[in-house]
Order: sequence, then structure tokens, then C-alpha cells
Amino acid sequence: MQQMAGDNFPTHARRGGWSTDQGHRDRAPGLRSRTRFGVLSPGPASDVHLMVPAHPQNVALVRRMLECVGDTLGMPDRVVSDVRLAVTEACTNVVRHAYEEGEGTIDVVVRPRAEGFEVVISDEGRGMGTSPDSEGPGLGLPLISALADSVELGPGRHGGSRLAMTFPMGRA
Repeated sequence: MQQMAGDNFPTHARRGGWSTDQGHRDRAPGLRSRTRFGVLSPGPASDVHLMVPAHPQNVALVRRMLECVGDTLGMPDRVVSDVRLAVTEACTNVVRHAYEEGEGTIDVVVRPRAEGFEVVISDEGRGMGTSPDSEGPGLGLPLISALADSVELGPGRHGGSRLAMTFPMGRA
């Protein structure tokens, strides 16, 4: 028996609520009210890879993707919030500092693990060093270090920078 691609995706009836022709949805009230899917079963989950142009509007796209992955994995809201903030800082650094000529990409890899969650943000820009548009180090990297369990900063495989951050799965 053949299945259609949509057979595996929850319908509006299973998600609850309704949507208008303009796409507005009826959702339950609350700070993080959105459609929630079932938590993945224990065991290794697949890596998620996203590459987007290094434009300010794409920082929100990356943040939202990470929020969805965290929710799907059943991560506590506190951890998801920490991941969102740290990744926002890392992606904003790429947008502001990596590409002097303007065009470039933000490369994001999410590696869910049983004990935690690793996020790697990389670019192929000018790499680490002083930025002509700021004086001295900013607050982004110290903030990321405070939010993540571990942080590794170094050169990327194809030039640029690579920032790997890990977050524990069960921090409340």
C-alpha cells in the first residue's frame, strides 16, 4: 500500500485549532503556545544542517529551527531558551563581522545526543580577529560561554570561524 507524503504529517485536526485563509491559527494562550509534536524516542537522533545567507532576518529563522528541534527532542524550556539566546549571539556575530564584502552564509549544524545538544555555527568569512566596526571584544562570546556547558572557538574548515556549543539535555 502506498502512503502519500502528507500521511506522516499531522493534520489541523490532530494539531488542534483552526487556520484562516490568511494562515492565522487559533492557539492556546501561554508564553510558548505553539504546536507541539511528540518527543522522539530515546536513542540517537539525526543531525540537522541548515545553511542560510548571512542576513539579519535569517537569524530569526535559525533561532526558530533550533527551538523546534529542542521541542521535538523534549528539551526543557530553560535549555531551549539558553540555546536560542546563544545561537542568536553567534549568528549575529557572523552577520555583523564575518563578511566584509557583504555576501556570505551562516552554516548551522545541530547534533542531538543522549546526554546533550551540540550546535555548531560556522562561516567562510574573514575569520577571528579585531573587527573594524567595533572597539574591542563585545559581550557576545562571554554571554555564550555563560549559557553553554562548553564552547570551542576556532578556524573553520574552509576559512572563517567555527563556534561549537554544547548544552545539557536535562538542565531545568
